[in-house]
Amino acid sequence: MLITATGLGKRFQRDWIFRGLTRTFRPGSATAVLGPNGAGKSTLLNTISGQLLPTEGALAYELAGRAVAVEDVPQHLAYAAPYLELLEELTLLELLRFHTRFKALRPGMTPDRLIDLMYLENARQQLVREFSSGMKQRLKLGLALYAAAPLLLLDEPTTNLDATGVAWYQEHVQATRAGRTLLLSSNVPAEYSFCDEELLVTDFQKR
Repeated sequence: MLITATGLGKRFQRDWIFRGLTRTFRPGSATAVLGPNGAGKSTLLNTISGQLLPTEGALAYELAGRAVAVEDVPQHLAYAAPYLELLEELTLLELLRFHTRFKALRPGMTPDRLIDLMYLENARQQLVREFSSGMKQRLKLGLALYAAAPLLLLDEPTTNLDATGVAWYQEHVQATRAGRTLLLSSNVPAEYSFCDEELLVTDFQKR
């Protein structure tokens, strides 16, 4: 997905989170959105995703040469973040079957295959609410990385992951990034070392 931000700004009450952002995000690119905690990285991702409306400026989306309306962006988007909730009253297998009714997996991927890739084969029938924080994060990442979505947004992707989980993330984000437009919010170099572009939110904080 091609995304063009022109003069983009977001304000809460009188405080500008970012302002004057003009940037093009192209298919196949991986952009690290950087800045200190509280700088507005998540707000920028949520604005680009269409979940928050910009205060000023414009966002334009294009897929395969055709314009995409902002209200249609979610069907082309995969998003993983620590603050996004899972349906914890379902078992893992139930959750995957429910989720994939609305967000298809990549060609050749099935819920059973994804469970194996996430190393959660022993938790197929376990309620998600019984998962550890690391298991939940790996599940969120797996759903996003292996969704058939051209736009991928990752917010602090290795939160709650141990060293093995971080290695898993690094392997699978590389395996699934080709051809996608990827934006990744982070302060941890190991999360975004593969990114070919960087965007520092504090460069766009005009008061």
